[in-house]
Order: sequence, then structure tokens, then C-alpha cells
Amino acid sequence: MTKQKTALVSGITGQDGSYLAELLLEKGYKVVGLYRRSSTNTQSRILSLQNNPNFSLEEFDLTDSSGCFSLVNKYKPDEFYNLAAQSHVGTSFEQPVSTFEMDGLGVLHILESIRQCSPKTRFYQASTSEMFGFNYDKDLNGNPYQDEKTTMLPQSPYGVAKLAAHNLVRIYRSAYGIFACSGILFNHESPRRGEKFVTRKITKWLGEFNKWGDQEFATIGRFFDPDESDTIYYGKPTSRGPIAFPKLRLGNIKAYRDWGHAKDYVRAMWMMLQAKEADDFVVATGETHSVEDFLKIAFGKFDLDYKDFVVIDPQFYRPAEVDYLRGYPTKATMQLGWKPEISFEQLVEEMVFHDQTLV
Repeated sequence: MTKQKTALVSGITGQDGSYLAELLLEKGYKVVGLYRRSSTNTQSRILSLQNNPNFSLEEFDLTDSSGCFSLVNKYKPDEFYNLAAQSHVGTSFEQPVSTFEMDGLGVLHILESIRQCSPKTRFYQASTSEMFGFNYDKDLNGNPYQDEKTTMLPQSPYGVAKLAAHNLVRIYRSAYGIFACSGILFNHESPRRGEKFVTRKITKWLGEFNKWGDQEFATIGRFFDPDESDTIYYGKPTSRGPIAFPKLRLGNIKAYRDWGHAKDYVRAMWMMLQAKEADDFVVATGETHSVEDFLKIAFGKFDLDYKDFVVIDPQFYRPAEVDYLRGYPTKATMQLGWKPEISFEQLVEEMVFHDQTLV
């Protein structure tokens, strides 16, 4: 009889953690979800899992080394997936110290815990394409791309912290023989994406706007007042004030990203830990699209021109911007047999539909 595997998953309440937990439970694992204590409820993404007898939760703080050691020693898991992080690039400029403590030092705590308490545990670290920063290589046709060999030059405290953790994984793998992998994940989205991220910000705004516009003002008609460029009006202003809705405020819509679906990417995480040898892999679609492309598809679902509804706001520009990301997942395809199954347009459609039904 095959022994049931145990997996620890940090960041369980996030987008990736919830999808990964579902995948592991389908494969018969015992899943222990690790979450950071909060005064507000953060478990909406995993509510459907909490009656599963193979699923349980433990409080966990990456920055607490003693707690990390105790946890690893208690479970001695077959696999440990570290998805916990301060993962918002903009926030990392505002909170650089706490970002580094969680995203860099926290990974060291896990690696040391595995080395000393459970050296047979297979470890997955969620790295990021933000580690590349401005750098890219070019293929034979002159197309820019990033892969495992591209020089990394991060442009944010978040990217720096993630690169430190990425290098620690490599060092512990070579120095101590720990089965430790890093997935260099390019942008991956879903209806479970946090609302501070630009993709979800767009689709959530669309859902709220269409709910508002489908109510009593729908038959009056929409118009744009040149003196009030930040606002969309339905009908003419009355003595009671205008019937208005605020426009969507965004930053750099010319930034290009390689966007995939989180469901595809958590499957790659699992495949890395089933391989014969530990290694690091780029996980990406091989395509790049701008924020503007995302806007065109999302607004196009309602036959709307996004230009009528978006305000470019300088406050949403980052102090150091990464303009272009496009990953080549050739290594993951050849060595793991992984490839994405959900297209960019399917991803946008799913997110738009979800936020239409949510509000």
C-alpha cells in the first residue's frame, strides 16, 4: 500500500495556495495549510476545503525561526511548498524591510529547518520573473525573452528579496544535497487574484460599473463631461447632483507581461517536486501582452472602448518600472513535460465573467 504523502503549503490563503491545495488533495495528499494570523478573515479562497478530512490549518509566520523549526520537526513533510510572501511590487517600495524579512530571511528559516530536522523533505520556492528586472536575451529572430540563463537584475525591493531567496535555494541544494527547487514564475492570474493587482483591479471595476449602469440609469444613456474627465455620467446632472461613476485609475498601461493562469502554474510546482533531480525552472507561456491588451479584451466583452473609461494616474507608476517580461519555458517543457493549457484570452474572459457575477 502506498504511503499517503504529507505536504505543507505556506501562503495557503492566497491565489496559488488555494489552487495548489486543491490539486494536492485530488492526488491524495494530506495537506497542511500554513497561514499568518490576522484580525480579519482571510480564508475565503479555501472555505470549500475545510471539511476535507485530509486538509488542516496551522498558524505560521515565516519571520519566526523557532516556530518554523517546530513545524517542520512536527510534520517532517514529504513536500514543503513555500508560497508565502509579500508579493506586491509597489508595496515593497513602501515596506522594504518587512518585505525582505518575509521574502528573503523567511526562506532561510525554512531551508535551515529542513536541513536540521527533515533533510528528506522536498522543497519548492516560489521565485519570480521580477528578478530579471530590465534584463533580457534575444532569440535568433531578435525577439526579447528571459529564461533560466538570463542575467538577473531586479528593480524593486521585492525582486531583490526574491533573488536572495532564489540563491539560497541553489546554495542549500548544492551544499547540503537538499531536494530544493525554485519555480521562476512569470505573472499568473485568476479570479482569485488579489484586488490590488492590475488585472483584478480592471475586471473588478468592470463588474461594479456594469452593475451600476444596468440599474435605473441604463436607458438614459452615458456621456463624458470634458470638464469632469475623471467621471462617467448617465443622463444630465440634476439639482440633486450628477448621476456619476468614477473612472478606472491606472498607471503604466504600456508595460508588457507574460500572463498565464494560476491553475497551470501550480501544476508546474507539483511536477518540479516529482522530478528525479532538483532544479530551477522558468514557468511562463512564452507570450507577452501589455496592460493595454488586457484592457482591450476585457472592455471589448461589453463593446466598450477602454479609452473612455480609464484615467492614467502618475501615483500608480513605480519608482523603477520593469517594462517587458516574456518567459521561455523550454526547460520545463522538455524536462518536466509541462505546458500551459489556458490561453491569455481565456484567462481574461474567466476573470471578467467572475467579477460580473460577484458584485
